[in-house]
Amino acid sequence: MSADALFPEIEPFDVGHLRVSELHRIYYEQVGNPSGKPLFVLHGGPGAGCSDTMRRYADPEKFRIVLHDQRGAGRSLPFGEIRENTTQALVEDLERLRQHLRIKRMILLGGSWGSTLALAYAEAYPDHVAGLILRGIFLGTREELDLYFPRSAGDHFPEAYERLCAQLPEMPGKSVPERVFSLLQSPDEEVRRKAARAWLEFELKTVVLQRTDEEVRQEMETFDPEALAKIETFYIVRDCFLEEGQLLRDIGKIQHIPAMILNGRYDLMTPPVVAWKLHKALPKSEIWFIEAVGHSAGEPATQEAIVRAVRRFE
Repeated sequence: MSADALFPEIEPFDVGHLRVSELHRIYYEQVGNPSGKPLFVLHGGPGAGCSDTMRRYADPEKFRIVLHDQRGAGRSLPFGEIRENTTQALVEDLERLRQHLRIKRMILLGGSWGSTLALAYAEAYPDHVAGLILRGIFLGTREELDLYFPRSAGDHFPEAYERLCAQLPEMPGKSVPERVFSLLQSPDEEVRRKAARAWLEFELKTVVLQRTDEEVRQEMETFDPEALAKIETFYIVRDCFLEEGQLLRDIGKIQHIPAMILNGRYDLMTPPVVAWKLHKALPKSEIWFIEAVGHSAGEPATQEAIVRAVRRFE
């Protein structure tokens, strides 16, 4: 299967910034059919921002596709800001955007951190959610974070994990994300740059099933490593601003919502067992394990699966 599974490139019919606090303004755009079914696409990270590819998962004749950059990410302002940046704030931003666009109910499509945010929003505002399409399931638990560092990715990519740790000074009692976040608070620009690039290099190496070091270096140039690493580690060291087990604990609020759950079979960042737990907790869900892929949404088989899942809601 190839990237031809995606719909053709398309430009927005509406773009803007919505002020959500005295500090933050979030960027949003709409593409497709203004009278179509509302589909909100939620990016990962947290802090990664939306890409043009995310416009292409749904038939633009049938869907009103809404993308937005979460606080501190992408084209939202101020860029890279972690003040007033919490999961609860992102949930409320999504609700403000829904109200601003005068949309009653929408389908939420979220991958990785986007799946976390979609679940958190749906549990807070179940009456406004018509369906869920969730990929690379992350429930924001300490168990998942501990699994990734280093027991999962580190076991499979020992050379990459050793390279990451070698670039971080020892900080007794601190985890790898805590060490990176601490370094990113340094007034020394070079210290921040080195820590951010080390973090992002490890992440990009481990999210795809097959990727060379040269491909990692090329993709790194498409990000601002410091902003992304700062927001990601900020959320990680604060347990994603969720109570332990919160999303599964409150799953009863959304058991009536139809859901498609997708997960890469060899996803080291968000392993299939987490997706399976979510599927078992949602009676109206269907689960697809995508064979021979990892975590990234950029793998062709994953893109094809996302498009097929969206078609279920046409």
